[in-house]
Amino acid sequence: MMAGNDWINSYLEAILDSGPAIDDVKSSLLLRERGRFSPTRYFVDNVITNFDETDLHRSWLRAQATRSPQERNTRLENMCWRIWNLARQKKQLEEKHAQRISRRRIEREIAHREAVADMSDDFSEGEKGDTVVDASPFGESRKSRFSRISSVDAIDALTSQQKGKQLYIVLISLHGLIRGENMELGRDSDTGGQVKYVVELARALGSTPGVYRVDLLTRQVSSPEVDWSYAEPAEMLPPRDSEDSMSETGESSGAYIVRIPFGPKDKYTPKEQLWPHSSEFVDGALGHILQMSKVLGEQIGDGHPVWPVAIHGHYADAGDSAALLSGALNVPMLLTGHSLGRDKLEQLLRQGRFSKDEINSTYKIMRRIEAEELALDVSEMVITSTKQEIEEQWRLYDGFDPILERKLRARIQRNVSCYGRFMPRMAVIPPGMEFNHIASLDGDAEGETEGSDDPASPDPPIWTEIMRFFTNPRKPTILALARPDPKKNLTTLVKAFGECRPLRELANLILIMGNRDNVDEMSSTSASVLLSIFKLIDKYDLYGQVAYPKHHKQSEVPDIYSLAARTKGVFINPAFIEPFGLTLIEAAAHGLPMVATKNGGPVDIHRSIADALLKLVADKQLWARCRQNGLKNIHLYSWPAHCKTYLSRIASCKTRQPRWLKDDAQDENSKIDSQSDSFRDDSLRDIKDISLNLKFPLDGEKSGGRESKNNSIKPENQKSKIENAVLTWSKGGPKDTQKIAVTEKVDQTSSTSKFPILRRRNHMLVIAVDSDSIADIFRSVKKIFEALAKEMTEGLIGFILATSFTMSEIQAFLVSEGIRPIAFDAYICNSGSDLYYSSSQSEENPFVVDLYYHSHIEYRWGGEGLRKTLARWAAAITDKKGEDIENKGSEDENISTGYCYAFNVGKPEVVPPVKEVRKLMRIQALRCHVIYCQNGKRINVIPVLASRAQALRYLYVRWGMDLSKTIVFLGENGDTDYEQLIGGLHKSVILKGVGCGGNKQLHANRSYPLADVMPVDSPNIVQISEECNSTNIRASLTTLGVLKC
Repeated sequence: MMAGNDWINSYLEAILDSGPAIDDVKSSLLLRERGRFSPTRYFVDNVITNFDETDLHRSWLRAQATRSPQERNTRLENMCWRIWNLARQKKQLEEKHAQRISRRRIEREIAHREAVADMSDDFSEGEKGDTVVDASPFGESRKSRFSRISSVDAIDALTSQQKGKQLYIVLISLHGLIRGENMELGRDSDTGGQVKYVVELARALGSTPGVYRVDLLTRQVSSPEVDWSYAEPAEMLPPRDSEDSMSETGESSGAYIVRIPFGPKDKYTPKEQLWPHSSEFVDGALGHILQMSKVLGEQIGDGHPVWPVAIHGHYADAGDSAALLSGALNVPMLLTGHSLGRDKLEQLLRQGRFSKDEINSTYKIMRRIEAEELALDVSEMVITSTKQEIEEQWRLYDGFDPILERKLRARIQRNVSCYGRFMPRMAVIPPGMEFNHIASLDGDAEGETEGSDDPASPDPPIWTEIMRFFTNPRKPTILALARPDPKKNLTTLVKAFGECRPLRELANLILIMGNRDNVDEMSSTSASVLLSIFKLIDKYDLYGQVAYPKHHKQSEVPDIYSLAARTKGVFINPAFIEPFGLTLIEAAAHGLPMVATKNGGPVDIHRSIADALLKLVADKQLWARCRQNGLKNIHLYSWPAHCKTYLSRIASCKTRQPRWLKDDAQDENSKIDSQSDSFRDDSLRDIKDISLNLKFPLDGEKSGGRESKNNSIKPENQKSKIENAVLTWSKGGPKDTQKIAVTEKVDQTSSTSKFPILRRRNHMLVIAVDSDSIADIFRSVKKIFEALAKEMTEGLIGFILATSFTMSEIQAFLVSEGIRPIAFDAYICNSGSDLYYSSSQSEENPFVVDLYYHSHIEYRWGGEGLRKTLARWAAAITDKKGEDIENKGSEDENISTGYCYAFNVGKPEVVPPVKEVRKLMRIQALRCHVIYCQNGKRINVIPVLASRAQALRYLYVRWGMDLSKTIVFLGENGDTDYEQLIGGLHKSVILKGVGCGGNKQLHANRSYPLADVMPVDSPNIVQISEECNSTNIRASLTTLGVLKC
């Protein structure tokens, strides 16, 4: 049953032999006293094929070494009970897994019914079937897109259109050690195949016609434990082929690795410990992109900034950062998951070795999953390597549902409204590889490579390093190339090799498992895998048959493949799950047949390259046929082919960029393509919504108007559209608010009056203290004003108020307390959905709303579709509890605006956790940012890319407000967006005893612990440990370098 596992066979025999002793009535551990139980059956059915045998094996060895028969039988009996417990645990895990699947299915079905009900007015027959013709899954009009790319000819035609453009592309990959040459692949779990993929992608894109510059952003590591090259701020990636001249040459053209400093200094940090510092990377990357956009504007943009055509995040951490950068710059975002958190969580839970809390403590898995969900919310497109990744992994997420996606695609194809629902497009683009380093791909039918026997060509040094392990180096080799990670399943490979005598006699085994100096200095996981392999080699006496060199250079990997091909060997990928298996492509390119697990990407590759390769070593004719099949189709996986498809997919995304710059740069006589026309048609609706926000006068009076659905205004150019939209609204609106809107338009389109007050400040102090009472907030404001009275009179320090309250509530309190509006330079209201500036030009209307900020954050705003779903959610709470809705939560139309739906909560303790509301919205394809604020007494639902922290980044992008000279004042706790205001380049002062009344339930119901994302060791954070007074406030600012001693 388990051939070669001698200990299992002897254990089964021992159980049978121990019968009389077990039946002894004097035994205190009699199994029959506990009921009828067959340890043999449980062991065979539930342990051998389903559980790790390592611990049981150790116990068996100890039992076998015991001389006393009674003690030996007792130990065997205890092992039987351990087996029973494992079997019971397995059954419990299966039941929990089935419950999770059932719960997810029910939630999806409910969401489908509600979504279909919302869209039932114009539900088309094409949406009822499972098979729907292809269409874009986006919520925008199909008119704003290119037609679907359905053939190679279409891709080539679209690519040729891109050749005349000069694109700027930003890639992000945060963890691991990234450099252009001599990559240390396999050094640790963070430096694997993803590192090679992103570097080669950047290099290939930089050599592609139509692309002017590619930046690969990663972390700068200045640590004595790694090479100095990882501390270099920038590194150019020249094309592999020196004859391959780039189509776009210029001072800043090409591909570059740009390293952004963030996180602990002088320390190489694992990716799980980088989450608290991701905001610091976002701010640093934002500064680089702004600077590069200006530089490229001078070179190729006629003086106008050249914005990235896309920001592409790789893995969850980079996807989270790319989403925030996309929102700060208003440019499209792409996502590649590589390895997904929910899939990993499911695997670990099924194993049953750790609880969910233990898994999260080790891997910060819940923070990772939330980052992936946010990236799904924001991404224009998700690029995968295989269909399996879409069908079996991404569908585990709340934000992606294949069934609802098909319904939305059907509606979009028919040009029917999706009622605010959006789905990212899933695009399968297999990665490529570089063929320039392969000497020859030609060979005869027997697989002999031309020139392989040339005596003038010396063998590569790595060959000698490998061959020294073998007693008979002329035998075919089985090659495995992977880092020592449990999921790579290398121990199973060694077991299979050791247990099969014919295979050992016919072939040698080469294990390339990264680089190592000392096993004891490696991570515990990698060291455990290596030690297990070493023990297996010793157990099966595989010395002289297995090679496991300690070191190899990345440049020597092609030589390793060539060695295996020269010996007519086979490449094997035994990994449990492999998203794509790029090593298989590399093996095929070198003429190596392959064997791979039936999971993930390798299956997709086999479909296009070769059939099963199980008998390759013994059958030379089959070996030769499979080799030729691989060489014949390998060109489909070249980097040029990948980049062609990649750019064509980017071209199908809607172009976005900061709106105010677009207005300034456009001329009435400029040529406008169809995408821009549709974009401005959409913006008309946005401006109308923005203008309607002003229907809530600043004196607190309610306006009877709501969001208009009239889209009949179609002026000929954008400037007249904006003006007509404002004028159309103003005919029915208050004159004083009309004056505000016109002032905003004049101020922000004039090159001479762009709020220079924000730029003249040496430091900006942001007061973001949260409370359920605006009076409590202003008590902290007064203390801060008192502490900085001198600096305020000198005009060197400016203030910004960031709060969940509305502008009307703020103004009413300012009037009642006699505080002048110009005490603050800006007001971030409604949790970041509205931005106002103070103005001294009019005492009647001292505030100016930033219309462009609304257009900056309106991406994927659900509008009335979202409002209807939220109202249904609030009603469902009432129905379940059987109480009046006013006692629970209902929308307050007095304070709701076009970009903030506000709900007053009478009983916060009965409202579902914020994570449940976010989950509900995502399941229904509604993208928004749900914030519990004011001690849980109000819920603000705002656009997905809006927040108080993002508003600060907007001020940096638009007005040049230096984030490193910005200080944010916070309480000890706050709203559920509290964490976003702590990290970053800005400095933070935490006021002791100040906050949302100490209601920790707001953060306790999060999807991940707040402690996982708090940069407690950051030098930019100071906590006032004593009473909050002027002296302590000044002392904290002195510590941060804002004030001099």
